[in-house]
Amino acid sequence: MKVLVTGGGGFLGKAIVKLLLEKGDDVSSFSRSIYPELTQLGVEQSVGDLNDIAAVVKAVDGCDLVYHVAAKAGVWGSYADFYQPNVIGTQNIIQACRQCDVSRLVYTSSPSVVFDGSDMEGIDESTPYPDHYLSWYPQTKAVAEQLVLAANDTSLATVALRPHLIWGPEDNHLVPRIIERGRSGALRRIGERSCLVDTVYIDNAAMAHVQAAEKLAVGSVVAGKVYFISNDEPLPLWNIINRILAAGGLPAVEKSISPRIAMLAGGLLEGVYRLFKLSGEPRMTRFVAKELSSAHWFDLSAAKHDFDYRAEISIDEGLERLRDWLQQGH
Repeated sequence: MKVLVTGGGGFLGKAIVKLLLEKGDDVSSFSRSIYPELTQLGVEQSVGDLNDIAAVVKAVDGCDLVYHVAAKAGVWGSYADFYQPNVIGTQNIIQACRQCDVSRLVYTSSPSVVFDGSDMEGIDESTPYPDHYLSWYPQTKAVAEQLVLAANDTSLATVALRPHLIWGPEDNHLVPRIIERGRSGALRRIGERSCLVDTVYIDNAAMAHVQAAEKLAVGSVVAGKVYFISNDEPLPLWNIINRILAAGGLPAVEKSISPRIAMLAGGLLEGVYRLFKLSGEPRMTRFVAKELSSAHWFDLSAAKHDFDYRAEISIDEGLERLRDWLQQGH
């Protein structure tokens, strides 16, 4: 098959690309820059912006299947920073699929689209979207997810996956942030509750996308649906953070602050950054304070039933692989 992966040079995108190459698919990537590793793998790369419909159509043309993985992630920035790539970009992908007669679209969403600031314990896909969000990322991802699901019809089959906290070797987002803040002594536990949190090892997240795509067809059991994806091994949040720190040779986080203080600090820092138009991002935001002091674990029954999803790499094995990678100087 001819397959396009948007964001094929990113952490999840590259893992999906490698799986597809192993299957023998003809894989191309659409990103904002050229990635030497993809070039070495023989992946055709087109450079462009998701907001540019002409560039998107050119990348999608001739494909049988599209994995739309690219997005603007993060906890800080302007509404336009997130809305343009996440919403307009997704609209353009859907339009390009229709224009180029692509019949299958797999979309990478996020569990944060249903996060209302309270505990999410064993929830399934029937959980509604909240009335408001504390960050532009989940808000724009929720809009995009709904666009993808609504686009499912008799000519285009769509499915959305919600992997939670992807980590592993080559991670360029979550693990580096934890290691950097751990090294600087800037990490603090928020609250004393032992909140269970789901995460997902990179290979499992990528495999879930490929498995869902294999089941995806017009009128199929997965078409028009959304699925939570994790390792199905919920652990106390600070347990997993401390184990990632240990993999990087760093001590565990012992100091803590109360959730109330974290929320106040987040709100204050957000205000200061907006008022003075400071660069970078605040050390704390209200969204992060809520994320780090609440439970997030999910019922994976739907993914297990509909496309036989199982996490093949355990958290223990994943941490061993992460330790090896970090010890190589990454």
